[in-house]
Amino acid sequence: MPVLVASDLDRTLIYSAAALALTMPDARAPRLLCVEVHESKPLSYMTETAAQLLTDLGDAAVFVPTTTRTRKQYQRINLPGPEPTYAICANGGHLLVDGVSDPDWHAQVTARLADQCAPLAEVQEHLLRAADPVWVRKHRVADDLFAYLVVERELLDEDWVKELAVWAENRGWTVSLQGRKIYAVPKPLTKSAAMREIARRTGADLTLAAGDSLLDADLLLAADRGWRPGHGELADTGFTAPSLRALPDRGVLAGERILREFLGVVRGAGAEPEPGA
Repeated sequence: MPVLVASDLDRTLIYSAAALALTMPDARAPRLLCVEVHESKPLSYMTETAAQLLTDLGDAAVFVPTTTRTRKQYQRINLPGPEPTYAICANGGHLLVDGVSDPDWHAQVTARLADQCAPLAEVQEHLLRAADPVWVRKHRVADDLFAYLVVERELLDEDWVKELAVWAENRGWTVSLQGRKIYAVPKPLTKSAAMREIARRTGADLTLAAGDSLLDADLLLAADRGWRPGHGELADTGFTAPSLRALPDRGVLAGERILREFLGVVRGAGAEPEPGA
């Protein structure tokens, strides 16, 4: 039976220049591979070692890139290794098969959202009205499924984010602050549901996952084994679970470590993690 590996991308496997966290002397910094270009500028990186590990993982398991990015944003990424058959975009709103969104899956998701939570238009209107123009740079809607703000983090009133989370909770939505983005996402829109569907289709009997943000929590809890890096929302809140390993590594080297952990399990060389370790 195949092993399914569903991993978040941004700040888990790939990193912007601002998120690399290269704390060693320059001469000892790892060699980096650019894996995303946007508007003719390099945007995201992984170490060259991580690139080789991901190539090996793609040969040995069903690797599923799993992201809150829209399909268009995901398609900018050029990951090393075999082209994944499956990918999860828009936080589970789109299940890509050979690069094409599965229409039946998307229809199921949109029906579930219409039935279980407040409409996107209501949330979008609230964000436009309540957010302070002093720290908001962009308002965005992603694939007509959820909304997010791009903000100046140093000017952001984080109490406002907490108040938004309470407001959203009462309407069946969740809020996540990731770097310069504040996401408002319907609770039924989950990466874990899409991962389970891919596991069903592939017959995988073991699922592995990694992620750093609140929007990855359901994915980590649904997987048989999960990992989170030493940075991000989940690390900041001390998120843990019996099947989750909390790694101390931060920045781009955490991505390398996560891939080593995945490969160790896939190859049968990984020891069982201690609960909450």
